[in-house]
Amino acid sequence: MTTNETRMRPGAASAEAFAHSNKTSGMQKRVLAGGSVGQFIEFYDFALYGLSAVTLSQLFFPGENALVGLLATFATFGVAFVARPIGGLFFGQLGDRIGRRKVLYITLVTIGGATALIGLLPPYAAIGALAPALLVLCRLLQGFSAGGESVGAPAFVFEHAPVHRRGFWLNITLAATALPSVVAGSLILILSQTLSDEAFFAWGWRIPFLLALPLSLFGVWIRSKTEESEAFKQVAAKVEQKEYSPVREAFRENWVRMLQVIFVMGMTAMGFYFLSGYFVGYVQTTGNLSREASLLANAVAMLFYALLLPVGGIIGDKVGRKPMLIAGSAAIALLAFPCFMLVTSGSLGLAMLGQLLFVVPLCIYGGGCYTFFVEIFSTKTRFTSAAVSYNLGYALFGGTAPFVGTALVNATGVAYSPAYWLCGAAVIVFLLLTLTKVPETRGRLG
Repeated sequence: MTTNETRMRPGAASAEAFAHSNKTSGMQKRVLAGGSVGQFIEFYDFALYGLSAVTLSQLFFPGENALVGLLATFATFGVAFVARPIGGLFFGQLGDRIGRRKVLYITLVTIGGATALIGLLPPYAAIGALAPALLVLCRLLQGFSAGGESVGAPAFVFEHAPVHRRGFWLNITLAATALPSVVAGSLILILSQTLSDEAFFAWGWRIPFLLALPLSLFGVWIRSKTEESEAFKQVAAKVEQKEYSPVREAFRENWVRMLQVIFVMGMTAMGFYFLSGYFVGYVQTTGNLSREASLLANAVAMLFYALLLPVGGIIGDKVGRKPMLIAGSAAIALLAFPCFMLVTSGSLGLAMLGQLLFVVPLCIYGGGCYTFFVEIFSTKTRFTSAAVSYNLGYALFGGTAPFVGTALVNATGVAYSPAYWLCGAAVIVFLLLTLTKVPETRGRLG
């Protein structure tokens, strides 16, 4: 549906006027805050697992071969992404039927509770094989709830944002996904520096996980001060709930667009989880830097990402989503090898430089993708369509990135070998964007 067609549709006038308003209301600000807090908490939980990978491998997957334990830990990291598309399907259709706000209460409490449970688990030494089994169960619960939260929060913000500032608003919300790595990394760094190794492995590592529950309750409190968007209210008023199936309609009307989103978001998922979920352990095991040095380098890079991503959104609001996607995928392909070589150099300064350099193309690409994946779908099936495709992309490409990276280094003995995987994916996405009918979505209504 074109922008003009949407504007002429009966009943769209008030939603359109609201969306084009230059005045930001208190409600809009609360929605932006609630969406950002939710994204922070979701990615805090996921980042925390990646940052703690080396510690968790020793506690839950002990053995003579440290690399095998790390592989098992990253495999468990990927398990959560298996559950994300299922959660996306469940919460997506629920959100399209009963509203985004109610669903976002459930997802936030569930993901916070699952993360806190990890902080309560006894290690392998205490209960044997039951320990990693319970860890997998907690990861599945995290992934299931994140399948709804990861899309519901951006969709909620998107539907309240002024049309001409959607990229900026969405990228502020998604910038909150980088800050958890800084916060969680700083917490782990402080605890590891102030506690003895014995105390840290006995109970110190649990503290950041336990903090997830009060953080999620704080997010619920902020969201309780918000309302559904005018666009959603208008659609909900017209839909016959007994006959309406968001899942059936999403797959019938949007399957081509959903395939496009799987690849577009899979690319950013791979890049983001290399940066946030892989580099800390990677720099320790392959670059031979200490845990503290690895955490410091990654925290600086993630802070840079949080600052630069909204800039990408501002540019995307001016030039469009598709130019940002094309430029970003090309830049990722070109810079993948230099970045990974720097990251594994064995020097703290060069490892930090490599990660900072890696952030730049990710934020160029993010200037298009984070708005594109919700903007491409109509309000009626937005949550379902975006949740399924986004989470499949993240499961296939993001959740597997740390495991594939570790396996490639192990198989080839080449420290920078994960760059082949990333570069190849970027080339495929670049060709998809330039040779197929991926639409420009900037300014779309409906």
